[in-house]
Amino acid sequence: MRKLKNEELNRISIDEFREIKKNPVIIILDNVRSLNNIGSVFRTADAFLLESIYLCGITATPPHRDITKTALGATDSMNWKYFKTTMEAVKKLKNEGYKLMAVEQTESSILLDQFVPEKENKYALIFGNEVRGVDQHIVNECEGAIEIPQFGTKHSFNISVSAGIVLWDLYQKLWK
Repeated sequence: MRKLKNEELNRISIDEFREIKKNPVIIILDNVRSLNNIGSVFRTADAFLLESIYLCGITATPPHRDITKTALGATDSMNWKYFKTTMEAVKKLKNEGYKLMAVEQTESSILLDQFVPEKENKYALIFGNEVRGVDQHIVNECEGAIEIPQFGTKHSFNISVSAGIVLWDLYQKLWK
């Protein structure tokens, strides 16, 4: 077996990316501290052709060396917006008809494997702070919470890992 060369991967250009139809999902980062997590989310959002990323509160914004390092150019291709508070982003998306889902452990979370997304919906997936998770006031505004099943002693994933897992699942259920 031979590894493919970059030129064999059929990558589209940034201009082509901007013009192509996107999957109706926006990621909201609620006070995410790690610049590497932010960059990784940009890269994953690009890979799954998402509409946009909303960076909220203390979440850093491009351009920043550490974001750029992990995003590998996705800060140039992905549409993103900054909001001073996550609540501003949440209210905007609710008004635009997005279904808000916290990726969080709550008393009524839907396990990811049991989550059945509806093709006609636009989704906003909210990923929270590395220590505190999604703020409770934001969880209160959501229509539901998605929980990734976990079985070890650490019942949390890195945010960039969580984003990858949830988006892969959506790909399998909606876009494949």
